[in-house]
Amino acid sequence: MASEAPPFWWEKPDWRAFALSPLSALYGAVARRRLVRGTPPKVPLPVLCIGNFTVGGAGKTPTAIAFAKAAQAKGLKPGIVSRGYGGGFSGVHLVDPDHDTARHTGDEPLLLARHAPVAVSPDRVAAARLLIAEGCDFLIMDDGFQSARLHIDYALIVLDSSRGIGNGRIIPAGPLRAPLIDQLRKADALLKIGTGSGADKVIRQAARAAKPIHGARLVPSSKSAISGKRFLAFAGIGNPEKFFASLSEMGGAPVLTRSFPDHHPYTPDDITELMQTAAAADLNLVTTAKDHVRLATALGTPPQFLEKLGVIDVELAFDQPDIAGRIIDAAQERYRQRRIKG
Repeated sequence: MASEAPPFWWEKPDWRAFALSPLSALYGAVARRRLVRGTPPKVPLPVLCIGNFTVGGAGKTPTAIAFAKAAQAKGLKPGIVSRGYGGGFSGVHLVDPDHDTARHTGDEPLLLARHAPVAVSPDRVAAARLLIAEGCDFLIMDDGFQSARLHIDYALIVLDSSRGIGNGRIIPAGPLRAPLIDQLRKADALLKIGTGSGADKVIRQAARAAKPIHGARLVPSSKSAISGKRFLAFAGIGNPEKFFASLSEMGGAPVLTRSFPDHHPYTPDDITELMQTAAAADLNLVTTAKDHVRLATALGTPPQFLEKLGVIDVELAFDQPDIAGRIIDAAQERYRQRRIKG
């Protein structure tokens, strides 16, 4: 669903949202039952979930990477549990960033595996057990907040400050994965990424519910090859507009842009069109790290295309530098209390 999010989800509710309301009510009832009444299995390690209220790109991947680094700084060996969306594995698999492809594992797990061990599986408990066998002592679950497939000790919800929760409706009328009030009850804290005002309403609701609200921003990791250049920028992520805006903030000029569905598997025709269009307009090609990992590990991607392709990666910078460590401590304490209670 995330890769097919229609634009009207992020606009004021219109006739399409109202027409789909009956289906949303049914979807919401099922999601609420799973979220509120589910009894997910437990594993003998603390589990920090990095989730979001909606489908689409909110910044979970850089957030998971930031927490993996923070856990390592505390002397822990974190492992990341991922469903491997977009990948082809049906069992459980430990990601090898040097040999696996995005087609098999999904693009996000390959990026995450550059920073910590990653296990992909539709069965999150099986993935967690594989990481335990690998010697991990702290688990970060990438997404899965609403699934009730693995017990969560601490749930951090990532929120895009510019898009917020869109039109506030539940799938298929809007981007919410479950009723907001139920998701707020289950959340332990919110992490607002960016400086826009689109999330203000849900932030006020979270504040009334006494949920801690933290802030962060995505910082491009490199500026030297971007500033002053003209680009054909393309992205197949949950929110391509965020990438195009980041390019401008870095001093680059996105003269032309191409948006593809999230996790889009690029075809030879896609690549040919991008190369020809960029050459005709005398533009440089640039994309995201997530798109690059799909292209670089796909069979048949022309080497000359990859050689000329610029890549913008981002990292998360917290407004409070110690907040990641404090959240990790809270997850560990929750786990200790869970073990005491049996």
